[in-house]
Amino acid sequence: MLTAGYLQFASEYLAVDRNLDAVEAHLSGADADLLVLPELFTSGYFFQSAADLEAVAEPVPTGRTTKRMKQWAAETNTHLVAGLAEREGEAIYNSAVMVTPGGRVETYRKNHLFYEETRLFEPGDLGYPVFDVKTPDGTAYRLGMMVCFDWYFPEAARSLALNGADVIAHPSNLVLPHCPDSMPVRARENHVFTITANRTGSESKGDETLAFIGNSEICGTDGEILARADRTGDALATVEIDPHTARDRKINRYNDVFGDRRPDTYVQRPGNERASAEETVSAER
Repeated sequence: MLTAGYLQFASEYLAVDRNLDAVEAHLSGADADLLVLPELFTSGYFFQSAADLEAVAEPVPTGRTTKRMKQWAAETNTHLVAGLAEREGEAIYNSAVMVTPGGRVETYRKNHLFYEETRLFEPGDLGYPVFDVKTPDGTAYRLGMMVCFDWYFPEAARSLALNGADVIAHPSNLVLPHCPDSMPVRARENHVFTITANRTGSESKGDETLAFIGNSEICGTDGEILARADRTGDALATVEIDPHTARDRKINRYNDVFGDRRPDTYVQRPGNERASAEETVSAER
């Protein structure tokens, strides 16, 4: 069995040390094998400038956030997944980092950038990796990661599932209202467990404000919502799951989630490109 959970809280803009201390205080009462934190949890999200982002971006695994996560993972015997601004050379990525109690570090870089992220971050270049991990009691499972707006693209969760994920960790800073009702569908259509860790509060730039919607949640392989936080306020919740149940993808004795796929029919055929473009233009008029 796997005790999996999320931590929901409101990050303070550019206050890396205070955000790290806030998470540490929450973790002192946590009892989990896997705990997911929000996207960009140490920095805040709605960057006033590229200079602000550059000031808080840090390398992985040598940056202070990853080092602190390694300390927490060792002390609590918990696998941690969290989002941060990752610097590699001149590039900055919106990344999710997994840290194990033994100090192993794995990274996923957000593929689908949202809104002004497209002007600040480089798109991901690591694909959709899945990692073999193990709970303290010896339960082995396969963990994948995606970040926030990746939820909008079914291909992200499907790619992780096809790559063998039993559980998808989903650090987020959600502002669109649809994700909490869409993640159960992602879980059901791929027969995987999903853990969305969102933040709360709001951030402003000029006359524009982004309000984060909370509603962190854990979804079962049948789409059932196993835990969901309120829209506001800090929350830490865990549930017991058997990750191996994700590997039985039969719908009934005749149908299988992956076995019934027909990838050869999903690719746009040569000659259809012009028609598709014309349809798109017509729909936009």
